[in-house]
Amino acid sequence: MKAVILAGGKGTRLAPYTMVFPKPLVPIGHRPVLDIIVRQLAYYGFRDIALNVGYLSELIRAYFQDGVKELDHVNLTFYKEHNPTGTAGSLCSIPDLTETFLVMNGDILTTLDYTKLISYHREKGGILTIGMHKKVHKIDLGVIETDSNGFLTYYEEKPETEYKVSMGVYVYEPKVLEYIEPGIYLDFPHLVTRLLESGEKV
Repeated sequence: MKAVILAGGKGTRLAPYTMVFPKPLVPIGHRPVLDIIVRQLAYYGFRDIALNVGYLSELIRAYFQDGVKELDHVNLTFYKEHNPTGTAGSLCSIPDLTETFLVMNGDILTTLDYTKLISYHREKGGILTIGMHKKVHKIDLGVIETDSNGFLTYYEEKPETEYKVSMGVYVYEPKVLEYIEPGIYLDFPHLVTRLLESGEKV
């Protein structure tokens, strides 16, 4: 199976560090995040990995100019976008996505078993599967509700709300590409909306 790593963003939330190198090369211990991701994918059997690059892509290319040490069986291919087309639109620049493929952001650190995610995707028979994580959001205040007269109707101290959030790891069927126009900007949330409005299973 082919994996696509989206590594073209500017990483503005990590500024000023990302002014001089791209976010996927931010080191975790002795290795950049992107190096760890490639090794994890190789561990789960991915041999063909496409890197969709943009911002400071020459630094990413330089880091991987000799491939990945100890992983000579992994084929890395770079695809640079000259005009950003979004987290979904950029997939049109990757050739040969003719079978089920994995897509992930280039800054994801996870212990997720990709083979289990793919098996789940195939079992459910959807056109797209989104890796999900449960996120608890806590408010460190007492939350109140009142009626129209200002009288208290509800009070809860430091409530917690659990959300299901996207991890930035996805399994695609090639049919999804039919919903993406080449050269037109399209971000992932808008793609999902488009699929749901068309009655596709996500």
